[in-house]
Amino acid sequence: MRDETRLFDAGFTLVELILVLILAGILAAVAIPRFFDRNTFDTRAFGDEAQATVRYAQKVAIAQNRAVFVNFNGGRLALCFDAACTSPVISPGPRKAVTACSNNVTWMCEALPAAVVIAPANQHFYFNALGRPVDVDPASTFALLTITLTGGGATRTITIEPETGYVH
Repeated sequence: MRDETRLFDAGFTLVELILVLILAGILAAVAIPRFFDRNTFDTRAFGDEAQATVRYAQKVAIAQNRAVFVNFNGGRLALCFDAACTSPVISPGPRKAVTACSNNVTWMCEALPAAVVIAPANQHFYFNALGRPVDVDPASTFALLTITLTGGGATRTITIEPETGYVH
């Protein structure tokens, strides 16, 4: 003989199903718009790329025993061997051509995404042959530099230490 009550004990109650649907609706209303907001991802991606690029500038300066200029201006982050940016640093790998970088695919240059805002704007400094960050002017007063990238509700900061040039 079968136990008929056990057949009806398995499964979910109507209240449990409704609660699951309510929780799924809340998640859909909160999480999905953030997941599909490209500006958040652009901010994070550019922040990571900018941090790696500034670290690369310091490594090139030490390896080649010469100054490497870092320019955050004109909607781009560029590395050059001179302040006027007429002698660009060559990228270690292939890059996508972008207008902000004169469509030069060998240049270590990255365009700022449209929705990302950088503060303070127009940062110029260089790493000397010892890897120390220096102001562009001869009497350097380089202090701790924090560059903030914002966009899509996300914020990313890049900090350059004055004595060691450590980028984090």
